[in-house]
Order: sequence, then C-alpha cells, then structure tokens
Amino acid sequence: VPSFLSILSPSSLLSLPLFFRTQPKNMTVRAGTTVMLRCEVLRPSGVVQWVKDGLLLGPQQSLPGFPRYSLLGDPKRGQYYLQIEKTELEDDAPYECQVGQSESSRAIISHTAWINVQIPPSKPYFELETTEPWVAGKSYTVTCIAPDAKPEAVITLFKDGVELTGVESFPMSGSEDKLQNTHATKDSSDNGRELVCRAKNPALPRALETSLVMNVYFPPQNPVIQGLDREGLVKRGTTLKLFCVSQGGNPLATLHWTKNGEVISTSWEVDTESRRAISHLTLQVKPQDNQAELCCESVNQVTPVPLSNSRKITVLFEPEKVMVLGLFEAREGEEVTLCCYTSSSNPPVHIRWWLGFRELNTTVVNVEEGDHGGKTTMSNLTHVVSREENGLPLTCETFNKGTRFSKSQSNNLIVFYPPQKVWIEAPPPGLPLRSGTIIRLICFSIGGSPKGTLSWYKDDKVLSDYPKQVPSDKGVSKELAVRLQPSDNMATYRCNATNKAKMVLNASVKLMVQFPAVSVTIIAKQKELRRGQNLSLDCLSGSSNPQANISWSLGSTRLKGVDLPPKNTTFGGISVRSTLSLPLSSQHHGQRITCQAYSSLLSEGVNTFYKLNVLYPPEFIPDHPQKIQVVEDDTAILPLLVSANPDDVSCSWLYRKEELHKEMDPRYHFTESTAFEIWNVTRRDTGVYTVNCTNEVGSDNTTITLDVQYAPSVKMEKDPVYVDVGETADLFCVADANPIINTEMFSWKWLGEGEMEEMGEQSQDEATGQLTIEGATRAHAGRYQCTADNNIEPPASVSVQLVVRFKPELQKGAQWNKVASRGDGTRTAEVVCQGEGIPQLHFSWAKNGMPIDFIHPRYQEKTVREGSLHTSTVTVVNVSAALDYAVFTCTARNTLGEDTLNIQLLSTNQPDPPSEFRLVSFTHASATLEWIPGFDGGLEQRFRVRYRWADSVSFLYVDVFPPRANIFIVTGLSPATTYNFSVNALNSMGESGYADNNSVLTITTEGQSRARGLSLYQTVIMAVVGGAPLLALNWLGCFLCLRWKKRRFVLSVISRSTVSTASGSTRYEVRELVNPAAQRTLLIDSGSEPDSSVYESYAGVRGERGGGGGGERRGGGKRGGKGGYLVSFPLCHANELNPPKNISTAFQPCHKRTS
Repeated sequence: VPSFLSILSPSSLLSLPLFFRTQPKNMTVRAGTTVMLRCEVLRPSGVVQWVKDGLLLGPQQSLPGFPRYSLLGDPKRGQYYLQIEKTELEDDAPYECQVGQSESSRAIISHTAWINVQIPPSKPYFELETTEPWVAGKSYTVTCIAPDAKPEAVITLFKDGVELTGVESFPMSGSEDKLQNTHATKDSSDNGRELVCRAKNPALPRALETSLVMNVYFPPQNPVIQGLDREGLVKRGTTLKLFCVSQGGNPLATLHWTKNGEVISTSWEVDTESRRAISHLTLQVKPQDNQAELCCESVNQVTPVPLSNSRKITVLFEPEKVMVLGLFEAREGEEVTLCCYTSSSNPPVHIRWWLGFRELNTTVVNVEEGDHGGKTTMSNLTHVVSREENGLPLTCETFNKGTRFSKSQSNNLIVFYPPQKVWIEAPPPGLPLRSGTIIRLICFSIGGSPKGTLSWYKDDKVLSDYPKQVPSDKGVSKELAVRLQPSDNMATYRCNATNKAKMVLNASVKLMVQFPAVSVTIIAKQKELRRGQNLSLDCLSGSSNPQANISWSLGSTRLKGVDLPPKNTTFGGISVRSTLSLPLSSQHHGQRITCQAYSSLLSEGVNTFYKLNVLYPPEFIPDHPQKIQVVEDDTAILPLLVSANPDDVSCSWLYRKEELHKEMDPRYHFTESTAFEIWNVTRRDTGVYTVNCTNEVGSDNTTITLDVQYAPSVKMEKDPVYVDVGETADLFCVADANPIINTEMFSWKWLGEGEMEEMGEQSQDEATGQLTIEGATRAHAGRYQCTADNNIEPPASVSVQLVVRFKPELQKGAQWNKVASRGDGTRTAEVVCQGEGIPQLHFSWAKNGMPIDFIHPRYQEKTVREGSLHTSTVTVVNVSAALDYAVFTCTARNTLGEDTLNIQLLSTNQPDPPSEFRLVSFTHASATLEWIPGFDGGLEQRFRVRYRWADSVSFLYVDVFPPRANIFIVTGLSPATTYNFSVNALNSMGESGYADNNSVLTITTEGQSRARGLSLYQTVIMAVVGGAPLLALNWLGCFLCLRWKKRRFVLSVISRSTVSTASGSTRYEVRELVNPAAQRTLLIDSGSEPDSSVYESYAGVRGERGGGGGGERRGGGKRGGKGGYLVSFPLCHANELNPPKNISTAFQPCHKRTS
C-alpha cells in the first residue's frame, strides 16, 4: 500500500485555529488535600495562564504571591495544569484557562471550573436556655451548635443512646464567608440523663460528638434518726452517738442538729453513690440533758421548708455529792446526832445506816425535788454511845436502782473516857546533881480515850518549849530534858495528864543541884585613874553550892587580895568578897584585872575583869622611825607612833623651826592618824622634821629625818667639743642625783651610723662622767650620748657633738676630673668641685693658671655647705670651644691647710672604660659584680656585662638595669662552671673599651650539692687578655662550634615588677611573661661583639641627669652615695643570693643549658 506524506507550509500553519484539547472540570475536595485542574491547548501560540475569580495568576511555573500554586505539564505538548497544594477555604472559587492573542491566533478562554473546598465543622457545643439550675417539673430548651462547616453539618441528638425526634435544625452564617453554623434545639428535663450531640458533613471522615449530663434539682426525703432506743434512756457520762440519714434530693441535703431549739452541730457528709446525706452527732451525756429534745433537720436549694425528725432523751444519773453532817464523837453515855444528805439523782436513792456490821434503824428519811428533774434524799440518825463502840465505823450507804450506783460515807465513832495511871522516871531522891549536866525526866500515862495529853510544870510554872509526847500501844509518854541550873536546886517538877474526858492525873519529883558562883562583880573605889596613883578594887561572888574561893590576876601575873567572911544567899548557896590594891603606870592602860571565883569540889570557876583606863600624857614608842627615805615625786609619809590617854592628842610639825600648815603648801596633808604626808615630794623637802604632841594631861616631842632620792639629770660641761685630728678629746658629763653611785653610774653611746669599735676610755669622779678619746680621727666625729642611771627611773641622757677638725680633702677621680659640653656657644656647663673639711672651706678658682674673675657674666660661682661637705660649682654660660676648653683649677682652704683639683672642660665624647671590676660574692647559680664608673663623656651612660663559659659558642651580653647601677647580679648560672666576665660603658656617641684595660674576671661557681652557709673554695682570676690568650679563646670557640648544633640555650625572663621605658617602649606589667627574644639575643659572632648593634636590652627609666640648665652632664652626675642597683629574677634562685644592703631590686635574666 503506498504511503503519502503531507507537508504543510509555514503560512498554512499560521492560519490554523486554536482550541482546547482538554478543558478544566469542576472539582470537590476536602480542605488540606491537593487538587489539579487540567488544561491542554492544541498548537498554542499565545501566552497561556490561569484566571482565579477574575484574577490573572501569570504564566510562570511558580506563581508569584501564591506559594501553594504551581503550573505543571509540558508546554511543548500544550499541557498547562494548575496544581493547588494544601487547599484552603480561600481556594474555593471559579477558575479559567486563558490563551492570549498572538499574531497567528486570537485569544481563547476555557469553560469555568469550580473548586468546591469542603470544611469540616469545629467541635460542636451546647447552649443552654438559662445558667440557673434546673428544677424538677419545668421544661428547658437545649441548643447544639456545629460551627464553621462547608457544607453545613447535619446534627443528630441522642438521650442515653436513644435518638431524639422532633429536633429543629437550621443553618446560620459562620465566622467566615462561605462557612455555616448548624443549630439544633430540643426540650429536656431529665436529671442525670446524658444528652449527646452528633455533627457530620462530607469533609469529616467520622462524626464529631459532644455530651451534656442534665442536672435537675429536687427535694430530699424526711430525715431519720438512728442510735436511740424506744424509751430514750441514757446514763450520765456515756457517749451518745446518733446518726441522721436523709435519702435522695439533688443536690443532696444539708443536715444540722438542734438541742432544745439550739443548733449544736452543722457538719454532715454525702454519699453520692447511694444518694444520701448523713450527719453524726456525738453527745457526752450530762444530767443537764435530762428530758432534752434532739432534732435533725434536712434542707436543699429547692426544699420549701426544712424537713425534721426529733427525739426526747431521759438521763439516768447518780448524786454528785453524799455528805454526812454532824460530830462523830461524844463522851461516854451521851447522844450523837447525824444527817446523811445526797444531791439530786434520777431516780432517787435509798439510804441505810451501819455501826460496824449492825444496821441502825432510828432514822427519819425525807425526799424532795432536785436539779435537772431529779430528787434529793436526806436521812437523820440519833444514837447513844458507849465505851465499847469507840473506834467502830459509822456508815451512811446510798443506792440508785436506775444506774445501779452505790456510794457510802463513813467515819469512826469516837467515845471519850479518862486515863488510868500517871508516873515519872527520874534520878533517885537526895542524889547530888551537878549544874550544867543534862538529866531526862520521862512522864508516862496509860489508858483513856483519847490517850492523855501530858504537861510539865516547874514550881507550878508550865514548861511549854519541849518536844511532843510519844504515843505507844497502851498510852503516851513525854520526855523532859533539863540542863541543870542553880535555880533547879530544891525545885519541884510535876507532870499532869488530861484528855477530853476532862479529868486530871499527876506525878512530881524534887532535885538537889551543886553549882559554881552564879556571878562575879568587881567594884572600883576611884572614878578616875592617873599614872602614879594606887588602885583599890572589891570582888563579890554570887551564890554557889558549895562555897567558892576568890583569886586576882593582871594578865598572866597573879595578884594577892584580902578575903572577907562568906554569907548565905539565893538558891541555897553562899557568897564570898575579896579586896585588891595596885600602883598604876601608863603601861597599865587598857589592861584587864581579872577576878575569879573557883570551886575545888566542882573543878570549875567563874570570872570577870576590870579594864584599866589610866590617864597619861603623850609618849612616843621606843622604836619610833628616825629616818625616812622616799623617791622624788612619790608621797613621803612621816609616821606618828604616839600613845596617850585621853587619845585626843594635838600634834604640830616643824621644819627648819617653822610650824607647818596645810595652807602653806597644797602638797602637805595631815591624816586622821596625825601622820604627816608630803605629796609629790621634791628634793627641796629633804631635812629634819620635829613633831610636838599634847593632850590634857601633858606633852612630848621627837624628830624625823627625811631623805628624798631622785633620778639623775645630766648636762655636758661643754658642747660642742672641738679637737684636731690625732689629738685627745675629753667629754665631761655632770649629773645631779641622789644617791650617787660610785661605779657604773655613767654610760656612753655612739649616735652616728654604724658601730664604733673603740669609742674611748670611760671614767667617773663622784657626779662627773668622763669619756676620753685618744688619737681622734675623722671617724670619731659625731654625736655621743651620756646616760646617768642611779637605779631610780628614769635614767637621764644628754648628747654632745664632737667636732674633729681636719684640712680640706677634695673628691678626685675620673668622674670629677673631667666635664664635657658642646662648644658651639649654645650650651651651659657646670664645673663642680666637692670636698670635706673642718673648719669651713673657702674656694678659689683659676683657668689655665689664671684666677677667674666672677664679675664676668659668663662665669658664675655658687658654694653649698652641708655639714663638713662643701660643694663649689662654676657655671660656664654659652660654652665656647676656643675660649672655655681649658683646665679649671679648684683650691679649697681652711685654717689647717688646703687641697687642689684640676678639672678639664672638653667636648662631649664616648665614655671612658669602668675601673676596678671585681667580684662581690657568688653562689652555685649567680655572681654579684661591682665596678667604678668612668667619665661618662658628658652624656648619660649605661653598662653592659659580657660573659661566656667553656661550652658557649659566643659571648652572652646583659645590659645593666637601672642604667646607672654599678653593682649587678648575674643569675641563671650553672653549678661548678667557670665563667669569664667583662664590663664596658655606652652612651649615645659610642661605647668604651672593657674595664681595667680589657681585663677578664674569671669565676667558678659553687657545686650545687654543697650545703648552704658553709665556707666554700672560690677561684677568682684576673688576667689581662693579650694576643696569645685571645688566639687561644678563638681556637676554643671554633672547637665549640662543632657541638653547637647539638646544644641550645633556653633563655627566659619573668617579670616580677612593673617596668616602663622613658619614651613609648613596651610596658611589662606584673606577672606577665616577657618574650625572651625581646630581652636577650645570643650572639653567634666571633669577633664583632663590641660593634654589633644586636644585644640584650632592658627597658628602663633614665636616671636623673646631672649638669645645669643646658642639659650637659659632667662625669658621674649627681653624687649617688655608696649604693647601687640590683636586677633579680626569682626563678633563677634570687632567694639564694646575699646582695649588699645598698642594692635595690630590678631585672636580671638567666639562661639554662640544654643538650
């Protein structure tokens, strides 16, 4: 079969019409899903795009402003698909596919396609007709709403699972356009029933539900009281527990209890499962509750009136009190009358009387109304008592039939009758008893009811202050303890026995007592006693049995008296009298004369004394102090040891024949003991004091010497003391002191700096101390202190100036012999001449041998004196090389001589080398070096230390800091290693040669294992480096270079203080690590070290410039004393160094060798 191929020309293609091969269709989708509208165009030539609700979406695949919209398909095949992801309500709209007009075709538009987006409703909810609780018997409307659905939701209502009919349903507008709310209403009034609302629309996979449990209020049932028997009987003291139950009701009932109309409980609990309310009442039953009405009431919100139930209770209670009134005692044969009474009880009690085990019926009973609805009962008893009933219990018994209560009140019956017998146990009659002894009389009584009460009498006087009587089985006893006295002689003691029977029985006994004199009395015949009189005394003794003997004594001395005839007296005893005569002296005053009456039969006596009051004039004691020593400024007490009678003594003190009074000096004080006190006593109070004492009888006097001791005061005989060098100086120190100590009273002390080895010879002559210094030197000049000490504080000191006169001595040396300054006529130079001498120095100047006329304006001279130091400064203004570069001669004179110094003024230049380079000290890891600076060339100079050791490949250089220091510690050295050290000076114009004509200081450090503090061998070699030694060192350097690759040196510096530069250099703060490369450079150069500009440098503050206004500097700058500076690094064992005291601390690097 033949085949044909048709080929259309381009012009024919342009004329073909456009049309849609596939047009979009209506779509229904659930919200959140993806939907695609299809549009296929045959031969599209224009722009194809979608239109949403009249809005052009654009031809791009990703549509601007619509991130969920995209164009899919192959445009070459005419496929234009609109895809919408996660559809929303806003996508619910009409859509069209449009093809734009082109040159070959007109525009075409597809059919309108609707996208219907279905929205599920939100969770349904109920709306109630009212917010008030529902009440049974009324109807209420319930509305279920399913909001915001598209299309509208279908609502179905269920009650307890059964679908309800007659439900009204209608739609309303939702929260947004195109959404609808569905409302469904239904009347309901069932309490506790569940009402379910179910909503469904096509967008829901399953229906949504919400539920409501209907709550309808209705009243409860009447309450019921449980826990009480039919009669309502309860006993007092029991705990009554009642329950009130109210069934049903919504809400459940609230319960409360009342008693006699008063609320007593408002607590209750509910049981929702059994639908009841319960209230518990716990009542502690009291007699007051008898016939009380208990009521339980229930009520809820819909109860029109409270519902109640009540019960009345009857309380059975016994009497609270059972009392027996009346006396349970009577005399034998008499009646007792008693009454037994009970308080209110329910029911009333029955009363019975018992005597022992026998019931008594002679009673009368009376019952009356009592408290709380009870009854009171009273029973009266009358009974005649007998001796046999004594002690039997008499009982009132009560019994309550209702409570089965029994209570009795009992007391013993007491019948009174008299005792049977009374007697006394005592010493036999007629037996002599001694006074002071204790005898015991015991009275006994038996029988009687009650037992007898015993009482003691002495000669018909009752004795009350004695112990109580002691009972026994058959009676009682009472003991009387008597300490016999003279009054007991022939006295009668009686014991009476009585009781309530009112009969008295008694017994008695008579005593015979021996006793000493009851008293002794001394009678004086004179009223006033004086020294030299005779004393006459009588001594009378009181009654004694048997008779006493009288004796006299004065202290321990027995005296002889005269006895008179005895006499009878009281207590059946005898009295005796004796007389005494005694001559009196002042020593008798205050003494006692004793009279004693003594009985030899009893070996006992009684005495009394008579105190002598002898009148006599003042008398000083034999050992009265004659001398009083006191320290100045203390209180001097001059004692007054005087006796007199009468002691009203008037004393007066005399000093230098003048009577002393308090008004004369406020330091004078006269004490009550008439002693004389001088406060703040002074040396002027020394002397003899006389005291006169007088009383009304006479007078007497004595003397006392007052010695006032005082601390020394000193003064120098001459100050200052002048002496020429080599002469003998005598220093005299004069003291005023009391006492003067002949040896070691004076001491001398040097007050200058340091210690004086030989201060001189010390001596003393009485109150003068002397210090003799032979061959006085300038070192002896200064202040000396003389101290005097006589062991009375404080010691006294005085100082004296010793001036040693010597001829002028000018400062000389490299730093004093030259002065440098530029000679261009713009600078100022200061030529300084400094020296010491005493007396005062006078300076004169010459230039090139010609005296200088200081009237010239370019030359000015100024002299400054500080003690023995004199400084003369010549200021040269506008220095000229032609006129002023010369030799200036300074001459200093005083009375002892003169001294001259030539000072050359020249141009500024590089510094001179240091001199006298030496070792101060060294350890195993450090070396302390010192040198004398040379002339600085007129500029500020600094110093650099160079050193090396056998294994080093080159020299190591260390800049000294501070720059002007002339003593330096090199640390970080290795133990037991030999080092070679040199030092030179540098300024801005160059550097000097090395010290001491390029000498080398060779040092070998200590071994580290050696103990610190021991005396170690040290080797110090000074050698002048010449041609042959230098060649040897160069050869050694070449040999060590071969080992350099195997060794390296780690150099570290740790700052321990703040270091700054004078002009903008790096500042290193405390504890910062300093870059070792910035602090030290190891030079690998065999011959150009001095000329090399690469070396270790330490930043520091420039020292103070010397010189004058032009800034030029003379050699050495200002005089810095003997001190220097120390550079120290703690990590390099700086703590092991012992630098001189005048070295301050700065930086010092250290190095360490490693293989």
